[in-house]
Amino acid sequence: MQDIPLSPPSSLPRKLGLWTGMAVVVGIIIGSGIFRVPSPIAAVTGNLTGIALVWVLGGLVALFGALSVAELAAMYPEAGGPYVYLREAYGRPMAFVFGWMWLLTTPISWAAQSLIFAEYLGYFIPLSATVTHLIAAILIVLVSAANYRSVKLGAVIQNLSSSAKVLAIVGLSAAIFLLAPGGAHNPLHAESMGMANWPGIGIGLVAALWAYDGWENLTAVSGEVRNPQRNLPLALIGGTVVVIVVYLLINAAYLRALPLSELAASKSVAADSATLVLGHAGASMVAALVMLSVFGTLNGSILSSPRVFYAMAEDGLFFRTVGRVHPRYETPYVAIAFIVVIAVIYVLLLDFMHLAEAYVLGIWPFLALAVIGLFILRKRQPDFPRPYRAWGYPIIPALFVLATFVVVGNSLYEQPLSTGRSILITLLGVPLYYIWIFWQRHTKPKKDEPHR
Repeated sequence: MQDIPLSPPSSLPRKLGLWTGMAVVVGIIIGSGIFRVPSPIAAVTGNLTGIALVWVLGGLVALFGALSVAELAAMYPEAGGPYVYLREAYGRPMAFVFGWMWLLTTPISWAAQSLIFAEYLGYFIPLSATVTHLIAAILIVLVSAANYRSVKLGAVIQNLSSSAKVLAIVGLSAAIFLLAPGGAHNPLHAESMGMANWPGIGIGLVAALWAYDGWENLTAVSGEVRNPQRNLPLALIGGTVVVIVVYLLINAAYLRALPLSELAASKSVAADSATLVLGHAGASMVAALVMLSVFGTLNGSILSSPRVFYAMAEDGLFFRTVGRVHPRYETPYVAIAFIVVIAVIYVLLLDFMHLAEAYVLGIWPFLALAVIGLFILRKRQPDFPRPYRAWGYPIIPALFVLATFVVVGNSLYEQPLSTGRSILITLLGVPLYYIWIFWQRHTKPKKDEPHR
């Protein structure tokens, strides 16, 4: 009997549950940032007061954002996340500019994460620079292939990697607290709190927000979450709270192991802290932990980020083929493959670059605009179904918006060239939108290609 050809599905099926939603939030947020940025934060703040304020304030900003965006996620449980919220609140031009920024940062983020993985693999196996880049490219292809093949397979990988990394970080923190010197030899015993260095705290928050970034990625995969009106808010809020607790715990462990001056100067604070209490085995444990952590972040990003381009293609704001769903695997396979190609090119041609500042200044203003959109939509559509209403409205959403723009404004004042460059690159999306619309209007679709 001849097989009947499968017809392409029109949308992405809902296969992801609450646990996977939390795993995406936790797994994407906890990447390489917590192993890199504590040192520059200590350097710019200068004392324990500043360090504590940066991590607490950064966590609160992220939590306030999750509490606010959760209402939008429950209102519009569709693929695309922030793209959809910006489109509904402001219209297609703003949504397109966000998509432009997402297109710039997503493949670079995948490339950077895979290179970090390969570099730490070199701790166990000697690797040349060429082999390091090749391994990073292979990693992107393999993880993407798993998510191309099945969203459930990607979810299983995410659940396991997120659980393992949280347990590993908690275990490392416990080991440092138990084995680090006590009494007068404990760095925390000798360090004074000091007065808050507010300009330094503002700069440190940019790095902290990079470390806390990623909770919004879950909303990009909203169209595939079961019972989204319940599970999306719970996953966003619960996952962010878990990350805040883990971050405060590991930062306290770093400060328990290293004097402030050594913490600020460290190039690998986690490895230095672990080596102090566990010897060479500690450094090996941290290298493996970083690889596990970055792997989970890469998988979570590959699982979620392509859905933004899928949503754009559905709206006619990106190449229509990118919006195709695989007839058998039921995944946005073209969107995944599209970003893989760009990311692999970056990996093979470029060295690792520290992209925290550019990424934060790219994504967080759009998150603030999405939360402002919450106010707009409450006024414009008061009767729209809202299964979850933002806790603490209007104060909590307003504080998130205020904090985000204070951080961006402080960065613009302290580092005008780099911040201005990031803003200008993002704003290039405005003329590109009108170029795209002009091109669309003057390009007739083929007769056999259905309109979306």
